[in-house]
Amino acid sequence: MLNLRFWIVLGLIAVVWSAAVPGKAPEDEERMHPHLPTSPRLRTISGEETQEFWHSASKKLIREKLNYIRNTNKAKNIILFLGDGMGLATLAAARSYIGGEEMKLSFEEFPFTGLSKTYSVDKIVPDSACTSTSYLCGVKANYGTIGVNVHVKRGDCLAMANETNHVFSLGKWAMDAGKAAGIVTTTRVTHASPSGVYAHVADREWENNAVLEEACGELSEGLQDIAVQLIHGEVGSKLKVMLGGGKRSFYSPEHYDKGRRTDGRNLVEEFEALDAGNTFVKTQKKLLQVNATETGRLLGLFSKSHMHYHMEQLADPDNNEPTLEEMTQKAIEVLQTEENGYFLFVEGGKIDISHHDTMARIALDETAELSKAVKRAREMTNPEDTLIVVTSDHSHTFSVAGYQPRGSDIFGPAKSKAKDGKPYLALTYANGKSFQDFYNTETHEREDPTSLPTIGDFDQLFPAMAPLESETHGGEDVGVFASGPWAHLFTGVYEQNTIPHIMAFAACVGDGLTACD
Repeated sequence: MLNLRFWIVLGLIAVVWSAAVPGKAPEDEERMHPHLPTSPRLRTISGEETQEFWHSASKKLIREKLNYIRNTNKAKNIILFLGDGMGLATLAAARSYIGGEEMKLSFEEFPFTGLSKTYSVDKIVPDSACTSTSYLCGVKANYGTIGVNVHVKRGDCLAMANETNHVFSLGKWAMDAGKAAGIVTTTRVTHASPSGVYAHVADREWENNAVLEEACGELSEGLQDIAVQLIHGEVGSKLKVMLGGGKRSFYSPEHYDKGRRTDGRNLVEEFEALDAGNTFVKTQKKLLQVNATETGRLLGLFSKSHMHYHMEQLADPDNNEPTLEEMTQKAIEVLQTEENGYFLFVEGGKIDISHHDTMARIALDETAELSKAVKRAREMTNPEDTLIVVTSDHSHTFSVAGYQPRGSDIFGPAKSKAKDGKPYLALTYANGKSFQDFYNTETHEREDPTSLPTIGDFDQLFPAMAPLESETHGGEDVGVFASGPWAHLFTGVYEQNTIPHIMAFAACVGDGLTACD
């Protein structure tokens, strides 16, 4: 014991002595904040080298905040944008992608911001199903479930059949108040996030009858899969606009060769038969030709499964899929024909999917596409009567590492090298399928990430630190950005399930507290 104390005291003396030597920085400081080779900025902003530049920018922001008048009008229209998997690191990297660290995505110009806590009832890190129940239906639930309360665990067919376990979305609250409602997504319209508007299922994978019946067997009698709920459900059958991918869950193979239904149904044909004003489109050209004033309800299915990445659309001369911005614009045009206003849910869903595959370049491009759609929506609407909220369901294990010079390629290597003498990339993931591409399990060494053949390709993979089939979500808070009536209520840190309640408050819909009380 005396020897142990002796060495502890000796070690403390050595630390104090090293820190006290004039001109010598503590070793831990040098290690954490290394002296890197001086390198010129690759992009310069006029005036940045002066103190006045930064002082003036701060004064300008303060004046803007002081002059802002809180908007307490009743919101006629409410639009919720979701960047699926769009964590704070994704936003920071996306700024560099669109032009520079000092840039802002369109919704970062919104006057009010907050942070949403994303955990579910049973998981620290959630999925897109339980979170859609949270930010759309106003209650937190179990991982993998949609539109049901905590009494329904994933895969519980009996609990799903009990309608007292069903919870309803802001979309229904709006329609009950006489407004119209719609959904737009770059994923399948039956995928987890958009399904939160209209579906009640114990498992997010039950998008068609085949998977539901396989999971529930005899218990599937009387249960509706997600696609059927969109066409014939209590909420889905009243939605005015439904745009996205996922044709395969609406058809049996005899009607569409890639169809996955096994009940012989053609749900698109059933939708068209419900009313003469119902319109179905399956190409970008047909969507853009839709006359909003002559359309009753609009269903657009533009791909077999998820829609293609925007970068894939650009690379394909035969592309016939609309962009997220185009779908958003058409949805608003159709919904604006409603006198009582509307609720619209818009998802940039492929931010998440590209992160799962560690394809950071695509994830940032999809984030930029969401920003364009938000900008278009704000231009088409009046901030005096339309509340727009932009948020995410969860983050990813994506990170932006140091210490590259200002203006450098966000996808490139950091300026310094790792201890093994090889470069490392600024963008990395904590886990994912790309582990084997960046680490040689035979030599137990990292591969040089700049030497891989896919470097610079739009579908380039980025390093993952632990080998998994698919990169996981992250559990930290996500941003919330708001503009329009009662947007100031979205400041602070709050539970994710608060979001639809605040939006309902602003629009005076639902049976909770409202601005009209």
